[in-house]
Amino acid sequence: MRQRNPIPLLRLIGLIEAVSFLVLLFIAMPMKYFAGISMAVKVAGWAHGVLFVALVAALAWTMMAARWPMARGALVFAAALVPFGPFLIDPQMQSYASTFERRSAKAPSPATSPSPAGPTRN
Repeated sequence: MRQRNPIPLLRLIGLIEAVSFLVLLFIAMPMKYFAGISMAVKVAGWAHGVLFVALVAALAWTMMAARWPMARGALVFAAALVPFGPFLIDPQMQSYASTFERRSAKAPSPATSPSPAGPTRN
């Protein structure tokens, strides 16, 4: 059975989280400090926090499922901490997704792969 590619979900969550970060920084924070509307930061900050936790969970799942090295996971995590970071690494994430698809298409299915114990005798 072919393994489902976890990278598109990670990309989607990363891009949504990036938008929430930008909304927090460039819309909610100015509303709080220039217009005195502190509720904007409360709402945008809460949403961004939930999305960031979802991103970290999706990253952990992707690292295990796709067998990513720690450095690749660290790059994705670091990009999430920087404004516009997920947008900058998105082309590389697309490449990672394509590589995963190619590798999973080449992997033999359990029914056709040889037994680790070797051939059986009748």
